Amino acid sequence: MSDLTTLLEVGGPVAVLGGGAAYARAKHPAAYWSTIGLPVSTVRLLSSYGSVMEACGLTVAPSRLRVLAMKAMTQREVRPVPPRRGIIRPTLTGLKLRLRLAPGQEPADIAASAERLRHAWGVHSAYVTTVKPGVVELRLVGYDVLRRVRMPRKAVGGFLKVPVALREDATPFIRDYRTIPHQLTLGATLSGKSMYLRHLIAGLARQPVALVGIDCKRGVELAPFAPRLSALATDPDQAAELLPTLVKEMEDRYDLIRARQGIAPDTPDEEITSDIWGLPEDERPVPVVLFVDEVAELFLVATKKDEERRDEMVTQLIRLAQLGRAAGIYLEVCGQRFGAELGKGATMLRAQLTGRVCHRVNDEASAKMALGDIAPEAVHAACSIAPERPGLAVAGDTSGGWSRIRTPFLSLGDAAETCQESAHMVPDLAALKPFRLDVPVRPVEAAAPVVLPHPVTD
Repeated sequence: MSDLTTLLEVGGPVAVLGGGAAYARAKHPAAYWSTIGLPVSTVRLLSSYGSVMEACGLTVAPSRLRVLAMKAMTQREVRPVPPRRGIIRPTLTGLKLRLRLAPGQEPADIAASAERLRHAWGVHSAYVTTVKPGVVELRLVGYDVLRRVRMPRKAVGGFLKVPVALREDATPFIRDYRTIPHQLTLGATLSGKSMYLRHLIAGLARQPVALVGIDCKRGVELAPFAPRLSALATDPDQAAELLPTLVKEMEDRYDLIRARQGIAPDTPDEEITSDIWGLPEDERPVPVVLFVDEVAELFLVATKKDEERRDEMVTQLIRLAQLGRAAGIYLEVCGQRFGAELGKGATMLRAQLTGRVCHRVNDEASAKMALGDIAPEAVHAACSIAPERPGLAVAGDTSGGWSRIRTPFLSLGDAAETCQESAHMVPDLAALKPFRLDVPVRPVEAAAPVVLPHPVTD
């Protein structure tokens, strides 16, 4: 009887601790990782590194010098040599360590065994990146960082750079317009596409950039940000007037580049390789970012007259995508559906959009249109996004790389407040003034404190 009492006295606290750990792992994975997961995984890695590498086929035969030294000094069996391991560096979401590849190995060998390594060391995922020839960094993520998104504190953007989402390897996904000037963003209703757009606009609102919007849903998506927009078209008729204005602005900027650099006036725009960033700062035009929401509305036609207008608008969009980068004009094209059946020019426009972000879509054809030409294996990942995870998307570019990302929650009110407080930063572009909505601008000195985005996905 005394033994049973002792067992109950000892087992009670153990059960409580086990239950608490299980609860923390399910509800507060970041806290669980910092207190329990990190030390456990570190011990596993240190104690089983050599055997795990050997089981994964990541060891090589030792050099002859090493074999002779081992035989001369000890009688132990000479075992294969794993990649040399660097210092283990803990992070808030996992572990990082560098591996020096053994002779004859390549980074693809380590990447092919990433799934085995994560299971052996009890982490959520493992990623491999090349640091320099012969050295790779192995990044182990301890838990699913996309389930409850918290942006890293060091996720700082810059001019024309917006940290808009979190990658599955716990690094920020930064939308850099200087590197990837144009992007196509697809997503069905309630997939999180609007949240992604909010982060972009709120992030650019505090920068010296002209924001232009085309929202053919009567402005319901972009109208709340009107105080910070230099122009807004809310139907195809207004878009048909705004796009030629942007093309004319682009041509004027090319004329400015010609005049400054001594290029002949009759040189075609396609042959000008310089851009506005080569101009002196006092002469450089302000960059323009064009947001096109529900791009399919620009392609849909009902009459012969609408078809002519559609062809003209699509031609102007293609011209902006082909030539706008050098003039400092960038495109962010969004929609629920994008396919060749939209009509003439759809495929040509897509070819000019370097960046691709695909949220949950309603059909495989849309995912293929977004990602099929740059990363075919990413199409399956996009089609497997669950409706219960709004904001989850697959991001890729024409280099072939892709990753899963998720946008943190940002309320419409907070994003609109940011645009209202930044209304005084709307640049003076005379050509776009007729398209700007007449909204009251709050005085700078009376502005409320900045409302920061809520860091957790709803």
